[in-house]
Amino acid sequence: MDKIMRKSIYSLAFAATTFFMGMAQQTPAPVQQEAISIDGATAHLGNGKVIENALIMFEDGKLTFVGSAMTKIARKGTVIKGKGTHVYPGFIAPNKSLGLVEVDAVRATNDQDEIGDMIPHVRSLIAYNAESQVVESMRPNGVLLGQITPKGGRISGTSSIVQFDAWNWEDAAVKVDDGIHMNWPNSFRRNRRRGGPGGLQPNKEYADQIEEIERFLQHAMAYNKTGSTELNPAFAAMKGLFDGSQRLYLNADGEKEIIDGITMAKEHGIEHVVLVGGYHAYKVTDFLKQHDIPVLVQRTHSRPNFDDEDYDLPYKLPKLLSDAGLLVALQNGGSANFQTRNLPFYAGQVVSQGMDKEKALQLITGNSAQILGIADTYGTLEVGKSATLFISKGDALDMRGNQLTKAFIDGRDISLETHQTVLWKRYMGKYEVK
Repeated sequence: MDKIMRKSIYSLAFAATTFFMGMAQQTPAPVQQEAISIDGATAHLGNGKVIENALIMFEDGKLTFVGSAMTKIARKGTVIKGKGTHVYPGFIAPNKSLGLVEVDAVRATNDQDEIGDMIPHVRSLIAYNAESQVVESMRPNGVLLGQITPKGGRISGTSSIVQFDAWNWEDAAVKVDDGIHMNWPNSFRRNRRRGGPGGLQPNKEYADQIEEIERFLQHAMAYNKTGSTELNPAFAAMKGLFDGSQRLYLNADGEKEIIDGITMAKEHGIEHVVLVGGYHAYKVTDFLKQHDIPVLVQRTHSRPNFDDEDYDLPYKLPKLLSDAGLLVALQNGGSANFQTRNLPFYAGQVVSQGMDKEKALQLITGNSAQILGIADTYGTLEVGKSATLFISKGDALDMRGNQLTKAFIDGRDISLETHQTVLWKRYMGKYEVK
């Protein structure tokens, strides 16, 4: 009986996956052919500045004018009347396995975690599914770019940054192999043995785990310095950390873990380190400032980890770090991929904790671009940068106002339709009161 039931469950899961994956993604938009002018909207530039009654023009995928609509300048190409609407740079989602997992419960659609503990040579980009319906569902909320990140192990692999309207991973790529992701061990563990003492217990293997990381770094450094003729893909993949062309994304939350991880990275000549998570980063802000460490802080819609902490610590953590003078951006690692569409509302939560709204916007636009190393092209509305932006009827950090009417990636007029909007229209037509 159990065997029959399991078979039925697997069959249903497969059927559901086949059904949803059979609903094709929207066709990627063609290259921009004609200039576009957005006239009269309120422009939120992503660098803390706002232009009321703005004029934004872009051509060949690049912004050609960002300024006041009162400027005496000819409007080019198609003119979009923007009065009463708001324009934002495309939101950026760091540290997510979007496009690597479609249905968490269906193993065949999960490609975010490879076998092995130290696998920096595993490249997430080549496994990225540009036709993922989860990725597609990001766009109607303004999330237009993301850092596609492998998970699991001690060194998970190498991430890449993509835009969310493409035929394949080659078309999607914005920055290839931008960084390597390391999960620093915890100095304490929760005791989960039945009948044993509860709460946190010291991790007796912590010193050994750190030593293992140190040996790996030492061997990788030696390999890349000596130019060994014997191929070692894992060591070779670390070269970018030592020559400064890649970033180390260090996942750590505790005060001791943050200090230990960053100290070891700096001792081994790793120039660019980004702290990911950083739950207790507010306790070591002087240390982080001393080493010029930016933080991709955890999502704000969380509960505190410990009983003796402020109930609203996760809500106000980005503001605490920002007020301390750190470069901060938001990510929502640890939550399901589909929740990444809520990224703008995480930033809106920080506004309710007292942060200026335009500074909160920077947490998912300009600051994210700086931390990920794409600020020369994305993250803010400035002349010469990519025309990756959207028009919203209202405040995009508020779910009531986040109603997109248009979105552009590199100037391409992308579709805001998804399998969810299709189902919404279908059932609204069925149940709507006449």
